Amino acid sequence: MATNQFPDDFRCPISLEIMSDPVILSSGHTFDRSSIQRWLDSGHRTCPITNLPISDPPCLIPNHALRSLISNYTLVSLPVPQADPQALIQTLISKSAPVDSKLSSLDQLSRLCKRDSAIRRRLSESGGVSAVLNCVDADGDSGLQEKALHLLLNLSLDDDNKVGLVAEGVVGKVVAALRVGSGDSRAVAATVLTSLTVVEVNKATIGAYPDAIPGLVWLLWYGNARERKEAATALYTLCSFPDNRLRAVENHAVHILIQNSNSGLERAVEVLGLLSKCKEGRQEMMKYGGFLDTLLEFLKNGSSRGVQYALLTINMLCTFSEHMCIEAIRKGVFEICVQLLEDENEKVRRNANTLIQVLQGKKGVFSRNGMS
Repeated sequence: MATNQFPDDFRCPISLEIMSDPVILSSGHTFDRSSIQRWLDSGHRTCPITNLPISDPPCLIPNHALRSLISNYTLVSLPVPQADPQALIQTLISKSAPVDSKLSSLDQLSRLCKRDSAIRRRLSESGGVSAVLNCVDADGDSGLQEKALHLLLNLSLDDDNKVGLVAEGVVGKVVAALRVGSGDSRAVAATVLTSLTVVEVNKATIGAYPDAIPGLVWLLWYGNARERKEAATALYTLCSFPDNRLRAVENHAVHILIQNSNSGLERAVEVLGLLSKCKEGRQEMMKYGGFLDTLLEFLKNGSSRGVQYALLTINMLCTFSEHMCIEAIRKGVFEICVQLLEDENEKVRRNANTLIQVLQGKKGVFSRNGMS
């Protein structure tokens, strides 16, 4: 049966493809997990259908009933795929298999894994991951590397697989691709790290890996627009774990993130917001005289999320430094915060109110000392 004969309710509203892992957003609408996760990883905190705010952190509830319906409908309606996953895995493992065959196997397995969690489990349990990793570091063949990374990304859709892939040694191969990858490999490698670090235990493991954070910082500096955005997203996920913030600061992330913020990369401001929570991060930020102007630009023209993290960063810096308070007050941050108390985003309102309280206290001190 052609896919256009499937019921419309089986299709993800974002990708318009048949859902393999349907999940319910707090808005009540159902999406394919991979599609809505990409939406969330891009910084969105609204429902793609209603455009209304969603819970933060977002809660994705598996829609078991719909998944069962799709699975049963597929079994009844569709012919068994001709490609045998085990045969495809054997092609990858074989040292004598030509490159074209391996490319085809990677491509087919990636498509199968994207829509079928059973295939993902089968590949993970069959020993095929090591063969995929061999393709990731295939010398001189960017096609193999890129397709292998896409396959790893689809394998990481399941939380159980995220932990298992790290145990299989995926991190080392993926981190190496951050620097030596070609084509889209470096961007996809950063996306794989983001996916793996969704699981809390992996944040510590990956963050402690010697070249993981340095590799992402390097890509944030030398990468193209897409690579820098994916690197910043991976850093954001990693730095939600407190121990990784100091590692990022020690690898000169603050300077590079500020440069990216100056170029308009909003995700860089979000990472800086997390780094401002540690003393070392604040100390580094205070070295850059024009940084407050960059944050002011995001307060005036950023998305709700950008405004939220710009407020957080200014708040942390003002709490840390009287000089920053003076500059913030002189540049009109207090008045901007008062306006933001009417913002529709609850976190923006809360952050603005917190910063107002900090600045009000300082304004009183400055007034008593004869400062305007």
